[in-house]
Amino acid sequence: MSTARTWAVALTGVDGHLIEVEADLSNQTPEFKIIGLPDKSLGEAVQRVHNACKNAGLDLPRRRLTVNLSPASLPKHGAGFDLGIAVSTLAAGGSIERRAIAHTVHIGELGLDGRIRPVPGVLPAVFAAARAGFERVIVPRGNEAEARLVPGVEVRAAASLAEVAVWHGADIEVPDVETVDVPERAAVAGEALDLADVVGQEDAVEALIVAAAGGHHLLLSGPPGAGKTMLARRLPGILPPLSEQESLEVASIRSLSGEPVTSLDSLPPLEAPHHSASVAALVGGGSRVARPGAIARAHCGVLFLDEAAEFSRVALDALRQPLESGVIEVHRAGFTARFPARFQLLLAMNPCPCGNYGVRGAECVCPPAAIRRYSTRLSGPLRDRVDIDLPVTRVSASRATAGGRAEVTSAQALARVDAARERAAHRWRSTPWRRNADVPGTWLRQGALRLPPTARTPLDRALERGALTLRGYDRVLRLAWTMADLAEIERPGIDEIGRALHLKRGMDP
Repeated sequence: MSTARTWAVALTGVDGHLIEVEADLSNQTPEFKIIGLPDKSLGEAVQRVHNACKNAGLDLPRRRLTVNLSPASLPKHGAGFDLGIAVSTLAAGGSIERRAIAHTVHIGELGLDGRIRPVPGVLPAVFAAARAGFERVIVPRGNEAEARLVPGVEVRAAASLAEVAVWHGADIEVPDVETVDVPERAAVAGEALDLADVVGQEDAVEALIVAAAGGHHLLLSGPPGAGKTMLARRLPGILPPLSEQESLEVASIRSLSGEPVTSLDSLPPLEAPHHSASVAALVGGGSRVARPGAIARAHCGVLFLDEAAEFSRVALDALRQPLESGVIEVHRAGFTARFPARFQLLLAMNPCPCGNYGVRGAECVCPPAAIRRYSTRLSGPLRDRVDIDLPVTRVSASRATAGGRAEVTSAQALARVDAARERAAHRWRSTPWRRNADVPGTWLRQGALRLPPTARTPLDRALERGALTLRGYDRVLRLAWTMADLAEIERPGIDEIGRALHLKRGMDP
């Protein structure tokens, strides 16, 4: 028998699929061929594997060698299959033991000198192997820390093909080679972002706390210099730390993006793409391999779109579906990549192109038509999905130079947010939801927690006169429940409904 088998992992989005790598030798014209729907980079593995084996002191037999990647109907992308192809071909030729590789998953790209190079997506790939019941995974040494984040799997890290071959019974010398590491990102010295640094803007700070407590989406509109960006960048600091499962999901997406992952981070991520970002940069994609976009990278954190009105209308409207479903699907010919995308949206925009419309003491040079066009750059359906629409103004000179610290620090705000979320989680303990923003409107309008007519009166009037859609009606209800949780009261009354209406549309009850 001249057939050998081992395993590799194909990724579509964050989902990993176990691929059986079969190598077969036959007495025909010498040739090395890979079948099973490989892409171009995977087809080039023939030369990489041939040279890597030669330079590792492991000659491939001069016979017809066929490698099949099964299931053949699933597209395979990238160079992460190189190591699996190499060990299966060596086992078919008798250089290593077939039995040793049959229950091991191999992940890694080969260099021509036999070194094993790190690849993106190792964390979700090892997760897929663990879920499929495999107990041993061999990965590049540059991805070792990332792979060891998965519990219950024996992770072996190798720097060269010769090292892997010796583990599987080959009788060769292992050369001392330099490990190929994942390129490090330039470290950015960050400052501690605290709400105490915000001068004035009490209403905006309170709106930020409400958004954090309930998981609500927020729009800040106001002139340049009002502090919109400063407020937005402090939102992750008042969100509860990520759970272990959420940290793993965030780390998996970072791994797919090609970023180094050495540990789990409990701080919710903040993604702030430039307003020139394309639709693909936001939602993800690629011609051959689907990579996560800013929406997926903001999973379990905050997606901050500064100068939101400068984004293209198509890019902004691409946010509508993931805001409702919490996932983003990238469709390509032959496959569909699915990424988790449950994020908090925070938008910031100026009142007009020059930014001075409505600002006391400043002159707006924009024609009325330009102001109207600018204010409608955010479509009605997108605005309808925003829970809090808050105008902010510049802080006066006397307030800015008064000195002293703000009344609310991030630690104090986080304590309030934690307490409010605990109340919400206790209330929804018998349901799949834990945040008010996730609860369907039917549960709030028709369930056991339906508010009495006296409390709903201003909300019903706004719906009847067309000032609110039914989706907006539900979002005001969710806001009101969050305000009740922050106020530590049993259920919202007419005051909470009125304040929620004001935050949603600036309407008075």
